[in-house]
Amino acid sequence: MVPEAFCERNQVTDSSNKCRMYPLAGLLLFVSLMTVPSAHALGTSEEKRLDEVAERGTHVMPFDLEKTLHVFSKSASGGIQQVIVKNGSNVEQVQLIRDHLMEISEAFKQRDFSNPESMHREDMPGLTELRAAGSNQITIEYMALPDGTQIKYSSKLSRLVSAIHQWFDAQLNDHARHAVPGHQHTHY
Repeated sequence: MVPEAFCERNQVTDSSNKCRMYPLAGLLLFVSLMTVPSAHALGTSEEKRLDEVAERGTHVMPFDLEKTLHVFSKSASGGIQQVIVKNGSNVEQVQLIRDHLMEISEAFKQRDFSNPESMHREDMPGLTELRAAGSNQITIEYMALPDGTQIKYSSKLSRLVSAIHQWFDAQLNDHARHAVPGHQHTHY
């Protein structure tokens, strides 16, 4: 189930100020959700991996995975990683998300990806390239949202855009129970 706050950011209001989703946007969301394997459709080894990543995540992420959702949206220049609460009134989880993503975004700017490495694996797709990128080759921008936080990653270099996309895909696979792909951004 996609949380209400996520829907609100991706919907528009009509003249009566009611929230309406474009039919195409609904179709795109449905198709994107169907392209990521459901945690229920995974085999025993995949289930075990999801359990291991979730367990390691409790030592890295201070917020509750069951109360939050990771959203990974790819773009032509990189992508946006959001972590949002499922219940918008959970101010404690919102603050934990903001604090954690502020901390890791600063670490990422220094090419320190030790947090995701400790949770996922050292050979996580895309990380070698991201770690080796020069300070002016990737822009990493933190932004607080009403229901969480987002980090925007962008680069003018296609190999780094590809690395960001690989890294997002790896996180979607490892967080399958707690993550969804967002919509494709053609620009920011």
